[in-house]
Amino acid sequence: MNVTAFIEYLNKTKGLQLDASYYSCIETWRQWWQGNVPGVHNIRIRREDGDHTRRRASLRMPKHVCEDWANLLLNDQTTFQIGDAATAAYLLGSDEQQTGGLLRQLHFWPNANQLVEKAYWSGTGAFVMSVEGVRGKNGTLEADPDARIRLDYDPASCILPLRVERGVVTEAAFISECLMDGKPCAYLQTHTVRDGSRTITNEWFEVTDDISGTPKFAKITEDKTPPGTVKSITVSCSPAWFSLFSPAAAKNIDGGMGLGMSIFSEALDAAQMVDYAFDNYRQDIRLGGKKIFYDRSLCRKWVDKEGTEHAVPPDAVHRQIFYELPTPEGGIDQPAAWREYNPDLRTASNHQAVQDALDMMSFKCKLGCPRYKFDQGTVTTATEYTGSRQDLVQNANKNQIPIETALIGILRAMLWAAKNLLGAPVDPETSISVNWDDSYIVSEQERTNQLREDAIAGLVPRCRYLAARYSLSEDEAHQWTAEAKADSQTEEQLTFGGA
Repeated sequence: MNVTAFIEYLNKTKGLQLDASYYSCIETWRQWWQGNVPGVHNIRIRREDGDHTRRRASLRMPKHVCEDWANLLLNDQTTFQIGDAATAAYLLGSDEQQTGGLLRQLHFWPNANQLVEKAYWSGTGAFVMSVEGVRGKNGTLEADPDARIRLDYDPASCILPLRVERGVVTEAAFISECLMDGKPCAYLQTHTVRDGSRTITNEWFEVTDDISGTPKFAKITEDKTPPGTVKSITVSCSPAWFSLFSPAAAKNIDGGMGLGMSIFSEALDAAQMVDYAFDNYRQDIRLGGKKIFYDRSLCRKWVDKEGTEHAVPPDAVHRQIFYELPTPEGGIDQPAAWREYNPDLRTASNHQAVQDALDMMSFKCKLGCPRYKFDQGTVTTATEYTGSRQDLVQNANKNQIPIETALIGILRAMLWAAKNLLGAPVDPETSISVNWDDSYIVSEQERTNQLREDAIAGLVPRCRYLAARYSLSEDEAHQWTAEAKADSQTEEQLTFGGA
């Protein structure tokens, strides 16, 4: 996304003074997340036939780190606790697994998980709400059940803070990419506040490339915008239609007010060390094949059309026959006509170098030192480790705070729109809390085993263990418990009768 073009557009049309310099840091983080940093991964090699390039091998650990943080913080075990029953059913559905309702229609959980990954590589993530198909008369919006709530999930490279008060972004513009009639487009959504009313403005742009390959944006006229969209909408007494969150770390980079910094921004040297070590390991293996050096007299000679003579060693020609070996002249110290060379792969040293780099990377990204273990040629996540788990627990709990604030904020905006623009029977002011998955503290197997022991000891009802062990609802667990008790009593009666 060429965010600079939109910054120039807003500065020119709105009289703003937005600075684009911070987005160069975001672009560097994006390159590391993709595993392709030109200054690190493009190696220049100078040979007799000219300059060549070789790509340095990469483990792409920055992306792996962001995926791990997303899976720790927002996964399929994360749920909402909503006080009002009708509101909960509208958002989450009526089943206990929360697999229905509006959030399912929006594919909220997988998109939210991906947004955490985007936020952790770019420094900030944004939930941005819009409403399609809303109608009104005389400038006043009316509730319409046919309207639809939509969400965008934008990384920092698509976020332009316009007003920041005490560290909170109250006005912002968001850039989203899309396709219209098979052509790449972008739309700029601007959220501003005046006298207690919020105005959301939509502008559509067609993406074209100039001769240099740099994307250019041409504004699309209103009559060519997608049907059901309006140029602007103004609402009163509404919460913000967007919510932002960033990794929970104080930014030590100048600029970018309202934006955070990548979770691996302080680990770029460690990420470079990982790729250096991995590339060296790979090169040793690639170049570690057996090599045989021949005396030229052992090679078959042939002359090409240009008259250049070539020497072909015996192992390069199938069914090659040599009738005699050359007779060495001189004493017993005369070198052999051929010799074998087996390079040292240095697997132990390379293994240790990669492991040390991974430990440093994990430590700098707040995941604890032994988070990753390089074993038998693959990178795996250490499921059991001690010593640094407490660091991970503290960092995970700290990072839950801004995400929880953002989740509750966007839910409140969705509920306000559902009630006031769609006429849904919901309560926007109901209590909302987030139930986090804490399996990074105690694994699910450990938790289930402990619950089993407590059930046997009579400390907790057995139905609780059955529900956790077999993913049952409360009613199903009670039914299983009753059936097990009935079977046990029947077996006792049969045994007593047989005796």
